[in-house]
Amino acid sequence: MPRIIIGDEPLTIDDVVVIARHGALLDLSAAAWQRVREARTVVDTLAGSDTPHYGVSTGFGALATTHIPPDRRAQLQRSLVRSHAAGSGQEVEDEVTRAMMAIRIQSLATGYTGIRPETLQTYIDVLNAGIVPVVQEYGSLGCSGDLSPLAHCALALMGEGRVRLNGAELSAADALAECGIAAVELTEKEGLALINGTDGMLAMACLAIADLRVLLDTADLATAMSVDALLGTDAAFAPELIALRPQVGQQKSAAQITEFMADSEIRASHKDIDDGIVQDAYSLRCAPQVTGAARDTLDFATTIATRELSAAIDNPVIYDGQIASNGNFHGAPVGYILDFLAIACADLASICERRTDRLLDTKRSHGLPPFLAHEVGVDSGMMIAQYTSAGIVSELKRLAAPASVDSIPSSAMQEDHVSMGWAAGRKLRRVIDGLTRVIGIEILCAARGLQLRAPLAPSPSASRVIDALATAGVAGPGPDRFLSHDIDIAVTLVASGAALAAGRKENI
Repeated sequence: MPRIIIGDEPLTIDDVVVIARHGALLDLSAAAWQRVREARTVVDTLAGSDTPHYGVSTGFGALATTHIPPDRRAQLQRSLVRSHAAGSGQEVEDEVTRAMMAIRIQSLATGYTGIRPETLQTYIDVLNAGIVPVVQEYGSLGCSGDLSPLAHCALALMGEGRVRLNGAELSAADALAECGIAAVELTEKEGLALINGTDGMLAMACLAIADLRVLLDTADLATAMSVDALLGTDAAFAPELIALRPQVGQQKSAAQITEFMADSEIRASHKDIDDGIVQDAYSLRCAPQVTGAARDTLDFATTIATRELSAAIDNPVIYDGQIASNGNFHGAPVGYILDFLAIACADLASICERRTDRLLDTKRSHGLPPFLAHEVGVDSGMMIAQYTSAGIVSELKRLAAPASVDSIPSSAMQEDHVSMGWAAGRKLRRVIDGLTRVIGIEILCAARGLQLRAPLAPSPSASRVIDALATAGVAGPGPDRFLSHDIDIAVTLVASGAALAAGRKENI
């Protein structure tokens, strides 16, 4: 497995993805270990002081004024983690938990949290061993960090709770024993350091950004195939026209759509007739504007996520030899971009579905058979594929309602404004899944439309996508068959990046 050294430079989004999805191993630089040791010395000094210090010798949240004597502080840390591991609902995906753990390790390695080196080493060992704490979907309000999800991870370090190892669920104690890892006994400040961060919502943001890099390019490919199958024009995508509106994302999408349509016999067959005359429907002509706006939103989200990956999120923090309370754990910056991405994805899915519907309607498809059916009246063709796409789009519109505007107070009004960033991340994952399916269905329908234009051939890019579908098991036009099977194949090709790779003539 690749090994990523953190501590001198922040984790990148790509680092997070390779750790979360491909099992990359983590280690810390020598400088990072030195920072951790120095910060811990400060905590140990404060712990011996008669002056109360939040997180070291006091209770938490609304109980911050309660002084805790030295002989009760280990129990305080255990109680904090146990009580905050209060998740409920469906289990969170392993990739989210692994990404969250990696980001928390990075924050702990900054030297601002005051954790002991041995506790941090245990966290690294657990991640590298492939132990994945069972984290549940509900529990985080996204303000004092993703408290509950991170507490489930911290609980595993203590040898408590449930985890997964090689896909099997077992007790944390058994998993640690099987991997030769000793459970930790938490001391002053460590409970807070382990659970106070935006790591869960940021983990989902990083994974979403990685997925959308592929999906937005694939949406351009699907657009090119649909425009060509519908005898549309690429004239509106000309660089000189697109340059009149200097939006960066729009320019990239227009260029890609044009490239994916290049050398199409179908386009050439009507080029002299419609250039300068035809105004295609908005779902075709305005595709670069919509996908391009999603690109610009993704770029902004990438900027915010990259900044957050370089942050030291904890409260209180060890700073300049002292301990200082702060509000950097509030998830608003990440919650906003998660909501922005959900809005962009929902709208992008909407325009994809409109092109799919156009391919099936004889009044708008310029000569294609009704619903792309083989024997009209006997066969339904792709009719219900559009229903599936429309149903998904309807759900995505509901999921696009932002979570980050819905604050709800907690902790006896101490935490009286929260970000709901975790909730924004959870729904964005469902939105991205839906968008993937909508794009897959568009590609499936556009491929059939292009095949029905024979003997005219589509562009080489589209031809390779059609070949990839065929190789994976999607037959060409013909009598009705089990359509869900074909949809699943198309969705898998989109999600894996194989459809885009075929369009670009690349290996994945």
